[in-house]
Amino acid sequence: MAIRLYEAYTPGTRNRAILQFGETTESKPRKELTFFRLSKNGRNNMGIITSRHRGGGHRRLYRKIDFRRNKLNVDGRVASIEYDPNRNAFICLINYTDGHKRYILHPRGVKVGDTVISSPDAPISIGNALPLTRIPLGTIIHNIELKSGRGGQLARSAGASAKVVAKEGKLATLRLPSDEIRLISQNCLASIGRVGNIDINNEGLGKAGSKRWLGRRPKVRGSAMNPVDHPHGGGEGKTSIGRRNPSTPWGHVALGQRSRRSRKYSNPLILRRRRGY
Repeated sequence: MAIRLYEAYTPGTRNRAILQFGETTESKPRKELTFFRLSKNGRNNMGIITSRHRGGGHRRLYRKIDFRRNKLNVDGRVASIEYDPNRNAFICLINYTDGHKRYILHPRGVKVGDTVISSPDAPISIGNALPLTRIPLGTIIHNIELKSGRGGQLARSAGASAKVVAKEGKLATLRLPSDEIRLISQNCLASIGRVGNIDINNEGLGKAGSKRWLGRRPKVRGSAMNPVDHPHGGGEGKTSIGRRNPSTPWGHVALGQRSRRSRKYSNPLILRRRRGY
């Protein structure tokens, strides 16, 4: 995936770097695989803001993605590669031999016309989905289930991948994109390969309006607020925060405080935590 760099001929093109959608082959999604999902703009059922800095943005159609890959032993052909406004990865339209059509995440290297299949006996090739019992050690995988049949929940963003490190008993040891090493049941499905669109990290929006199109509202530093709005607020001119540690708007310790519950059910399954947690 190529990146288009802009000259600074306007303020909005300074430091602007936009993805070239050379891999995508279709602009409009399949109608039967989409539905309109109303944006809540970070509000709850009472209209109170529960997630800050959200709102606005372009209208979106949600694409129904097959994270479960539960159509077993049926060959599917990649009909198109499409852009999805709801995620940073591309998606593939799969035409199965029994007439069904589904979207899946686009694995890097898969092209239009390739064949994918979900089966315990599927070959170890990019795009196929298999149980962890049938995946060799050292294989790069994505869209990994945490519970069998629930659907993929891990390694789904653009460029993400995990690695099968070891197997023992009924559990497999995976190294996740965050460098966390975790045990997962070998009955869980995973897809072979890495998620495509790996150049998304090199994208530069160039102006604030581009972020507004994505549904993100502006952020304001706490030190620029009033004392009633943030623990860092108030004072004459630029002042220190007046606390031992930086705080969240609600007074909790920020930047370094561990927030994971000590009695989380999955603690015994995590062999090495990701940094900071």
